[in-house]
Amino acid sequence: MFIRPLVERALQPLPLRTLRPTGWLRNQLRLQAEGLSGHLDEFWPDIADSQWIGGTADGWERGPYWLDGVLPLAFLLDDERLKGKARHWIDYILSHQHHDGWLGPIEAPHFGSIETRLDPWPTFILLKAMAQWQEATGDVRIVPAMQRALHRIDALLDEKPLYEWAKMRWPDLALSIQWLHERTGEAWLLDLARKVQAQGYDWQAHCANFRYREKQPQWMLENHVVNHAMALKEPAIRFRLSGNQGERVNAARFIETLDTYHGQATGIFTGDESLAGKNPSQGTELCAVVEYMFSLEMLLAAFGEVAFADRLECIAFNALPATFKPDMWAHQYDQQANQVICRISEERIYTNNTADANIFGVAPNFGCCTANMHQGWPKFAAHLWMRGPGEAVTALAYAPCTVVFEVKGRPVRIDVRTNYPFEETIECVVLVEGGHAHFPLRLRIPGWTKGAEVTVGKDAAQAAEAGTFYVIEREWHGSTTVRLHLPMPVTIRTGYNSAVSVVRGPLIYVLKIGEDWRQVRGELPHADWEVYPTSPWNYALQIDRDHPEKSIAFALSSVGDCPFSPQGAPVRANVQGRRVPMWTVARNAAAPPPPSPVASDEPLEDLTLIPYGCTNLRVTELPSLGPAPTMRLQA
Repeated sequence: MFIRPLVERALQPLPLRTLRPTGWLRNQLRLQAEGLSGHLDEFWPDIADSQWIGGTADGWERGPYWLDGVLPLAFLLDDERLKGKARHWIDYILSHQHHDGWLGPIEAPHFGSIETRLDPWPTFILLKAMAQWQEATGDVRIVPAMQRALHRIDALLDEKPLYEWAKMRWPDLALSIQWLHERTGEAWLLDLARKVQAQGYDWQAHCANFRYREKQPQWMLENHVVNHAMALKEPAIRFRLSGNQGERVNAARFIETLDTYHGQATGIFTGDESLAGKNPSQGTELCAVVEYMFSLEMLLAAFGEVAFADRLECIAFNALPATFKPDMWAHQYDQQANQVICRISEERIYTNNTADANIFGVAPNFGCCTANMHQGWPKFAAHLWMRGPGEAVTALAYAPCTVVFEVKGRPVRIDVRTNYPFEETIECVVLVEGGHAHFPLRLRIPGWTKGAEVTVGKDAAQAAEAGTFYVIEREWHGSTTVRLHLPMPVTIRTGYNSAVSVVRGPLIYVLKIGEDWRQVRGELPHADWEVYPTSPWNYALQIDRDHPEKSIAFALSSVGDCPFSPQGAPVRANVQGRRVPMWTVARNAAAPPPPSPVASDEPLEDLTLIPYGCTNLRVTELPSLGPAPTMRLQA
């Protein structure tokens, strides 16, 4: 019987050891390593005493989640302490693989499940981590262990098809199956991948007949926010199995559908367990943020489209850092675009999440995000650059780093020097020592820029078209500096009740609110915190929607060790506005923005906006000033 071979991706992700973060990105990853990510296994029982390493605590998804994030963090930083922690987990799991190939605990009770024996879902996560370990270390144990584990899962699916979480999240298993097939060429793996797809939830049909078009009153697997974030990679998985070019359209349509009914200014969609509509106070679970990012990284590899990279940067530079305490010793379960207070309250806006869902802590609301949050920054860093097509090397997202690779056996290094996304210029220094290397250098030109230019060495600057890849194909030798200038025009995004959000390049600019942090639980450094506002937040902006640059002035400062913090924000925007007294707190959150335009007799004030990712409290969607409101208020 003919088995269709696995279709090549447009781009090939680089092994972990290929890239080294520098500049602000290295500082950010170091903050993460010195915060919860690098110490969670020392005090949090579900990692420290996990059943996956012989303990008695959680034996389901939490251990693999943590490993899947801390492992790339360790190798990106070349941190021996973290690599030792990851090795301990890998060694224990491999040495305790069951005789039939099963990896991990046999019985793993967990929240909301009726079937806890031989649940394959946690193994999906583990296999992703094992693949990263093999790429980073060359460990010869990994491929045989994965073969045995997948043979066991193959047999299990004949007895007990995918169910519950595993059924919804089947693309994550298919991803590891495809990874293994690339290394072994075994046909049975493609049969297994198609079996998994056939048993899995049909997300393509789900999107085509999308029923969850407003805030959901009740939680179910089909409207779960994290399931959607994970499912966004499904078109990439289907494409490699079928070769159907229509899957790139399906991917874009899925994103557009979620934007239409649940989208936020930061590029994410709302969901406090269930999808939650477009109200900017509604909130989004941290797991959904990092899983959306990983799905976009897989879509980028499969299809190589600029729009997916634009979205990835938007989430990485806005939603991701904002959901952590700046020192990364605490996180939120739910972040809100309009987040004016973070406190424990039984009167809450969320459908499912509990009274502490938006405080900053070790495990507010539920521990899944505590385990899963670690992959966001490291996997983003690891996917800044990819190989392909052919001998080309492609820049997909921009941050300071060094990339090392080979072209026909010749070592090549690219040093990326930049303070992007806070500044508009990126320098790529291409270094080929002791000879020449011919390859295309492909630079992403974001869809939002206007007037982009690329300069190679001392040549004249060349115009670069937005929404494309600028290709420099040449014989490289010695040191060559490529300078990329990406002008960041100011635009206005219209949101809920016609509220405005200020956008400049990849960053969203939001109203800065004074903060009062109050420790409510735990011990330092891993404590739980409420955050109260110390300055007014209920403003309407005096802004020219058509020409916002006329009413907003931007000021840049140096990029410090912790740029994603209120004190360290490298860019500030000055704008004017008036208080809107009728706009108050409702259900422990900012009430929906009054319909724009609004009238106010309050004094005109000078206001400061800073990047969303630099804030802990903020207002992202603000009404604009004008005549009396003419629109009906959305509930």
